[in-house]
Amino acid sequence: MSIKATRTGIVLRPDPTRVLFRPFDLGSTTRTLKIVARVGSMTDEEAEQKLDEVIREFGGRHYKLERFLLNRFEQIKPHLLTDEPLTEDRKLLLGAYFTMEYSLESAALFNPSMIWHPDQTNVPPGYKRFILSLRATGEGHVSSISFRMGYIDETGKIVLRQPSRYVTSPEIVPNHRFNRTLFERKLYELRLENSIQEKMMVGLGDEFSLSELEAQIKRVSAQYRYNAEYDTIASGLLALAKSNYEIHFDDDQSLDERCIFPTSPNETNGIEDARFVQFTDDNGEVTFYATYTAYNGRVTFPQLLETKDFTHFSVSTLNGAEVSNKGMALFPRKIGGKYAMISRQDGENIYLMYSDDLYFWQTKELILKPTYNWEYVQLGNCGSPIETEAGWLVLSHGVGPMRKYAIGAFLLDLNDPCKVIGRTSEPILSPDENEREGYVPNVVYSCGGLINNGELIIPYAMADYASSFATVNVAELLAELTGQSKTETIAAEVQV
Repeated sequence: MSIKATRTGIVLRPDPTRVLFRPFDLGSTTRTLKIVARVGSMTDEEAEQKLDEVIREFGGRHYKLERFLLNRFEQIKPHLLTDEPLTEDRKLLLGAYFTMEYSLESAALFNPSMIWHPDQTNVPPGYKRFILSLRATGEGHVSSISFRMGYIDETGKIVLRQPSRYVTSPEIVPNHRFNRTLFERKLYELRLENSIQEKMMVGLGDEFSLSELEAQIKRVSAQYRYNAEYDTIASGLLALAKSNYEIHFDDDQSLDERCIFPTSPNETNGIEDARFVQFTDDNGEVTFYATYTAYNGRVTFPQLLETKDFTHFSVSTLNGAEVSNKGMALFPRKIGGKYAMISRQDGENIYLMYSDDLYFWQTKELILKPTYNWEYVQLGNCGSPIETEAGWLVLSHGVGPMRKYAIGAFLLDLNDPCKVIGRTSEPILSPDENEREGYVPNVVYSCGGLINNGELIIPYAMADYASSFATVNVAELLAELTGQSKTETIAAEVQV
């Protein structure tokens, strides 16, 4: 008997009213200078009236708008023609001319990942609070990470909290400290390690900041003006450094007001499909990690996001010979003293990777190939493995005829995940008539679910447009994957 998921009927659609402010960059020094000059020609009365209009129209739509406008002024300040001091009103107005609103989820809100909230205080008995991360896509098909919160009540009902209308991207900390040894290992992989690179890093310590690296590159490059090879190496060094950074939100912001927007050169076209996992280290320390895909419009880059409180995050490049393609998903704990990851380097098969270093992955082992007709095009994971008494439960996606995506599952041995205990021969969730129309037709897709009171909760995207939830009885699913009866599976779980 084939197990099928039960739909909850909840639909989470993109909300175009959720906007955040972004820099409005014209990409032209000449145009920037013209705008600065035009604003400078306004009388104090005209400038005051225009600023009042801006604050009335946009102040209620954003969190700490004036702080952002002043920051934008500082960024365009080098274009001012004189050092004559400006009033704060004039600074705010200039900042407003170089700021824009961005509707981060106007096109789609999809590919959800679900984890338990680290704060379960003041939750009623039988309830449990969760965090839902989503891929939000807006103008220009630029994707970012958005958050929602909710809870599951004592009956298993899923309730989503109405999000705040405010959305804010975080403060970026560019002067992240870099470990020189790790930095040079990545340069070697990128084929940027040579005599030019060595000159550009002379004098940097065992740890260094972005500003220190920029200053050293500037000094060396000044000696070799118009040298294309030096420019190429300098660009590569800075791109790598800017792909490793920290971000901080204000503590008083609600989680659903926080948006992780593309920042680094690798992310210019989006942050895609974050797979969050609650990772418990051998010493009991808990960290939330998310593997995601950075996209610059041409190439995808697997990256890692980490946080302990969803207020402060670190972003790092994933490195190593086997870091490629999409869909890497971290196990929630070490196995045999090593980090473990589900991956898909070749675009169609599922692999298992081990590493002593969370940020470097050098080897892989093939564990699953497309076998059933609904997955002949490709296989992939739908989030991090979930630990059960019977084994590691992994949601998967398969692609079949007409590029139809469906969700299945497989089970791996707890101690040796290279051993596949079982897999579903049929999908447990396929797009129905209400789900197949959208930005990308005929797709259901998830980036990670949870088990709650014997039910597997699967948050999933519908046609790369909106999101929903489905549930599966865990005992029944494990019985199918292990070939045991449901009674035998439950008895085994109780015994363990």
